Amino acid sequence: MNKQPLRLGHSPDADDAFMFYALAHGKIDTGGLTFEHILTDIETLNQWAREPRLEISAVSVHGFAYCHTHYAMLTHGGSFGRNYGPLVVAREAVSLESLAGKRIAIPGLLTSAFLTLRLRLPEFEPIVMPFDRIMDAVLAGEADAGLVIHEGQLTHETMGLRKIEDLGVWWQEQTGLPLPLGVNVVRKDLGADMMARLSGILRESVAYGLQHREEALAYALSFGRGLEPSLADRFVGMYVNDLTLELNQETRSSIELLLRRGSERGIIPPIGQIDFVS
Repeated sequence: MNKQPLRLGHSPDADDAFMFYALAHGKIDTGGLTFEHILTDIETLNQWAREPRLEISAVSVHGFAYCHTHYAMLTHGGSFGRNYGPLVVAREAVSLESLAGKRIAIPGLLTSAFLTLRLRLPEFEPIVMPFDRIMDAVLAGEADAGLVIHEGQLTHETMGLRKIEDLGVWWQEQTGLPLPLGVNVVRKDLGADMMARLSGILRESVAYGLQHREEALAYALSFGRGLEPSLADRFVGMYVNDLTLELNQETRSSIELLLRRGSERGIIPPIGQIDFVS
């Protein structure tokens, strides 16, 4: 057994809860390794990864551009939107182009949603705020539009907001690939053997959830922030699926393409070849 628990950072959301259920509840054999689950929002995890603070963490694909010297990317636990993804929403139905130069509330400067929107709409004024405040801020007129992630993708209409654009649809049309949003990373200084061991444990946790869906979903509902069970089920299915269990050539290519396009546009630094751990 490891003397100090390995710190595992992920967001307090239904999809991450589903993914890490088996690990958090002793459903899989960890070979004596123990873990401390650190739950916080994805933008905080992105910032921590730059230090680097945690041994294992969920980060945005965008955020990986700023932590890749410290972390390798695990091939399990990724979140992708196949013809769906973060939404731009507003009080009235307007064109996305009309929002150029306007105030758009965003969930963080290192989120993949923000990077994708910058590729789609290069000029706007980002207003950073917690992701769960964005829709209220748009309704209150604090921003002209909002960039919505997590369950807001399914609930924005009930709040009276209009969908202006689905960035996952745009990316699919542009590239033919699913939009890469989140990945899990492991600190390189743990060494190759430990990184491979942790990768296997994470894959087992994801696989257990997919194989025991009702059990894992019941746990995930407690992280749904009041989301109806049917919507929580739909949300989890959107972001924990076969693409989550194992990166394939398509999803690897999509990750590399998003980072390359961000670099070509001068939004992020070039990172070269990605270190994957499977």
